[in-house]
Amino acid sequence: MFLIDKPYVSDFLIQTLKENNYPVVATKVARELVADTSLNWIGEKEAIASLKTNPAQRRYSNSEIALSWIDTHLGESELSKQINFLKDKAAFREQIKVLFPDFKFQKIKFENIQDISSEELPFPFVIKPSVGFLSLGVHIVKDENDWARAKEELTPQNLKSIFPKNVLDTSHFVLEDFIQGEEYAVDYYHNDKGEVILLNVLHHVFASGSDTSDRVYSTSKAIMNQHKAELEQFLGAVGNTLNLKNFPAHAEVRIDEKGNIVPIEINPLRFGGWCTTADLSGIALGLNSYKYYFENACPNWDAVFQGKENSIFSIVVLDNNSGIKPNDIAEFDYKTLAHDFDNPISIRELDINEYPLFGFVFAETDPENKRELLDILTSDLRKYILVRD
Repeated sequence: MFLIDKPYVSDFLIQTLKENNYPVVATKVARELVADTSLNWIGEKEAIASLKTNPAQRRYSNSEIALSWIDTHLGESELSKQINFLKDKAAFREQIKVLFPDFKFQKIKFENIQDISSEELPFPFVIKPSVGFLSLGVHIVKDENDWARAKEELTPQNLKSIFPKNVLDTSHFVLEDFIQGEEYAVDYYHNDKGEVILLNVLHHVFASGSDTSDRVYSTSKAIMNQHKAELEQFLGAVGNTLNLKNFPAHAEVRIDEKGNIVPIEINPLRFGGWCTTADLSGIALGLNSYKYYFENACPNWDAVFQGKENSIFSIVVLDNNSGIKPNDIAEFDYKTLAHDFDNPISIRELDINEYPLFGFVFAETDPENKRELLDILTSDLRKYILVRD
């Protein structure tokens, strides 16, 4: 059963729903987003009854926003409790602290942030909304100067968002240890036995040690082979603390030089946001993550990467870091952007006045041309922006 909601549903996901006749809950928002009457729409009352009768069935949401539907209609269910534990970063840390006894964190009210002096703080640390999305409000704080800058930026005006409170809630923040190591984003699901089935592993590349942006995520056969076994074991242990079964998720973790893995967050009942990570696998590699989850299937990674063993497949998030206000932007030059990649598989355009992004690029890159990824990683995107007169 699929729950569809804003901000975005991709053509690839819609086609998957149509070809496989997967049931889709006919909420008002879902019917507005997807006009196709040939989908297997089911009424909300029927969906609620089905989930109560068969709570172990497979469920998927394309958006954090849709999870509020489960909270509203199934608030006392185990599923709702699992979702809320994972969505609230402080509650999640509390739930898994037995696995990470040395990891320090605390939950603080937003209005108290300005009163916290540097003498009270264990540098380095990370501060972020307890319920957050897209790295909004996230700061890496290494010293007193970083803390002063973070407090300047953590204001009600700067934290205004198009997202509802269940997606981005800035009333509380989590202050936690800074996790060393390389960052990875992982699409996976727990099968009916609770076992972890990996569907994608992407290296989240940063421009610097203080960068918290979501600009570039890359996957390859080498990345998958290097981390598959350790991530399956690790995510299995985390999932066992919440008894997760028939449960899709998108995890963000860091892996240090010794191979130690620490979770940053786990997003429940979905893969990467905005239909990105699952669609990249489907479009670039022919691995339809939605279908694999619903059919309880496990990828053969040698077959998935056959003929593409050396390629790097990336998602480029076109966040507006130009410093130019959306109202002053007349146009974004997607054609020039496409020319800056050897093989742009897909470019998804978004209206910067409606969303906090210009869109996304799916790209296939030869290892000898990794420069194109480094260039876009450090770009302020101004070369693609036409400013109004």
